[in-house]
Amino acid sequence: MEVRVAFSGPKSLSGKEFTYCPGCHHGIIHRLVAEVIDELGIQEKTIMVAPVGCSVFAYEFFDVDGTVAPHGRALAVATGMKRALPDRVVFTYQGDGDLAAIGTAETVHAANRGEKLTTIFVNNAVYGMTGGQMAPTTLLGQKTTTTPYGRRAENDGYPIHMSEILSTMRGVAYLERVTVSTPQDIRNAKKAIKKAFLAQIKNIGFGLVEVLSTCPTNWGMTPVEAQQWLLENMTKEFPPKLFIDRVGD
Repeated sequence: MEVRVAFSGPKSLSGKEFTYCPGCHHGIIHRLVAEVIDELGIQEKTIMVAPVGCSVFAYEFFDVDGTVAPHGRALAVATGMKRALPDRVVFTYQGDGDLAAIGTAETVHAANRGEKLTTIFVNNAVYGMTGGQMAPTTLLGQKTTTTPYGRRAENDGYPIHMSEILSTMRGVAYLERVTVSTPQDIRNAKKAIKKAFLAQIKNIGFGLVEVLSTCPTNWGMTPVEAQQWLLENMTKEFPPKLFIDRVGD
């Protein structure tokens, strides 16, 4: 009897069980990144940089070389790696608290310099790992452990739109905001992630994909409720959009 495998896991994932909360989108995003690495045939020369945050243990889930950077410094570490080893494919995997708060300067200047790097930016509008505090991307009115009555602009400022900010940087070669809420969204997100890697491989410039993600635990919702909240609220504040594509077909 012939056995045919219709579906299998990406080779670039280690096979270790994810430790993310149920309903979180990190698992989907991890798989998409790993599938892209496999399809591009770059597993043996890929280096991942994970900073502090929910993704701090990502190096255990990806079967590629990797390291952990201090909070917010992933793109600084990645820049050093890429400049020392220009033949490698270096990517960072960062959350909104990391990339858009303590790591704002590193993000903006890496993009502005056109560093040949790829960044996967997971935006769940909250600090996930440390207890659900307000993040730079927290929506107005959204309740967190540090904004129990909801975020107020006059007290806490407005949500930061990192993709819009980075779209003004001439060193950016690919920039898109996506979701992974439906099968079609997942397919589109994978295409975006592949283009962000190709921007580096083709030596064009900096590539970043912002992925809107749920955080059921810190939002105090079920996974289904969190999915609906993302679609009804986050996509209005952070509309999915292709900002820059210098990679082409």
